[in-house]
Amino acid sequence: MKQSNMLLPTLRENPADAEIKSHQLLVRAGFIRQIASGLYSYLPLGKRVLRKVEEIVRDEMDKAGAFEMLMPAMQPSELWKESGRWSTYGPELMRMHDRHNREFALGATHEEVITSIIRDEVNSYKKLPLTVYQIQSKFRDEKRPRFGLLRGREFLMKDAYSFHESFESLDETYEKLFKAYGNIFRRCGLNFRAVIADSGAMGGKDTHEFMVLSEVGEDTIAYSDTTEYAANIEMAPVIATYEKTDAEPKELEKVETPNQKTMADVAGFLGHSLSEGLKALMFKVDDRLVLVVTRGDHEVNDVKLKHLYNASVVDLATEEETRKAMNAGFGSLGPIGVPEEVDIVADEAVRYLVNASCGANEDGYHYINVNPGRDFDVKEYADLRFIQEGDPSPDGHGTIKFAKGIEVGHVFKLGKFYSENMNASYLDQNGKSNTMIMGCYGIGVSRTLAAIVEQFHDDQGITWPTAVAPFHVHLLALNVKNDEQRDLAEKIYETLIQAGVEVLFDDRKERAGVKFADSDLVGIPLRITVGKRAGEGYVEFKERQTGDQKDLHESEILSEINSFLG
Repeated sequence: MKQSNMLLPTLRENPADAEIKSHQLLVRAGFIRQIASGLYSYLPLGKRVLRKVEEIVRDEMDKAGAFEMLMPAMQPSELWKESGRWSTYGPELMRMHDRHNREFALGATHEEVITSIIRDEVNSYKKLPLTVYQIQSKFRDEKRPRFGLLRGREFLMKDAYSFHESFESLDETYEKLFKAYGNIFRRCGLNFRAVIADSGAMGGKDTHEFMVLSEVGEDTIAYSDTTEYAANIEMAPVIATYEKTDAEPKELEKVETPNQKTMADVAGFLGHSLSEGLKALMFKVDDRLVLVVTRGDHEVNDVKLKHLYNASVVDLATEEETRKAMNAGFGSLGPIGVPEEVDIVADEAVRYLVNASCGANEDGYHYINVNPGRDFDVKEYADLRFIQEGDPSPDGHGTIKFAKGIEVGHVFKLGKFYSENMNASYLDQNGKSNTMIMGCYGIGVSRTLAAIVEQFHDDQGITWPTAVAPFHVHLLALNVKNDEQRDLAEKIYETLIQAGVEVLFDDRKERAGVKFADSDLVGIPLRITVGKRAGEGYVEFKERQTGDQKDLHESEILSEINSFLG
């Protein structure tokens, strides 16, 4: 393609609202343009990269035995009400009414739609297992769209769904697609980890996220420093052991703590470490109030709390709800004298504390010399805190370290969550009706594009991996007014086209400096520059990622490109 005819508007300065490199560079290099907050158009170069990622996804999904289809983005609310998610998914679900006042949603995901299709079309064990997928735009009403393509309100996603007779069959497909996902992200050139994750609003039990390692990632990965263990931070179990001190329990005492609002304030005021204080937070678990107690140096993990209660929704209680139940504000809560209707649960570390401090459920006062079991009872002790760096790895090998990651893929073993709610069943070999077992597998195609740029860029611009680059070769004619340069560039261009090489030909009437800067910004893997030695048949051949360059005769170009492309 000739650059003079292409929509490729490059910018010299970063957009004012672009906080991260992928957002900055994709806009500056002319791959995307923002239409509204969280909404982007893909310009020709951006669309070419999307198509490359899609081709890799399709190839690996097809190899894994999945079949492509396409479902509507607009979904009737009745399906979501059948699954129970219409009322629980949250404000991210974009809802609307048609002219007949019928409720719809723009698809954030498609479990309900595909379950309804399979329910109506598949009724025999002979048609199972079955795996289908689509690549389609999804919509989520993000409260704060940010980071360009990493958190938008419309995004491109590959979602797949599998249906089974047995959990053994689900395990087999899950393993196939787990491996397919690894192949996809490796082919995209990414440095990633597959981590144990939480299924969240999707339902289901076993699940893994595929995380691209990046400092701009919004997720924290907890990983072993000696093994392959990795988990999303909210899913990593704590296996740390604790011991009680030899100190004798002292008499409980209430003390005044004026204007001490935080755990650090109270610890400093009372003269002890954070680990010697009790932190109490009030949560609303579905419709039940639960006071969660941890050590002062630990943080409550609301996902673990949700799993403890097998709850649908877990949120921090409001100040009003807390005061109504406890007669005290957030900074003065504690487990002593709690009303019967409020559950008290505590992290395992709490039971080993001796002579701790805690809020007195009276503003401006705390208890000291608090001892669990003597001064308050706990309904249940459990692992309720976030893992910390330096904790033992949950697999029993090494210690935990943290890294930031961008989620680009997620695989779920849904089980019967949707099929039971939506009556998706089949007849087995004996003519008996059974509920289908489901799996779900998603890849953020547009997020993957952004994640690639986060890992592949330098000070000059993007450095695309070959497999997903918009073109393989960027051919520059430095002076198109010079007959020798123009003619040689045209000859090379035609040769490469005939050989099936993807080439972008910069035939613009621009200065050499502009062409070099744009080429570095766009980041095509190979650059061929036709300049002053055109009369001798020589060009400059440069690799974008390494910066390696050499002069080649025109007769050597094609073999050098083929060698580079493998």
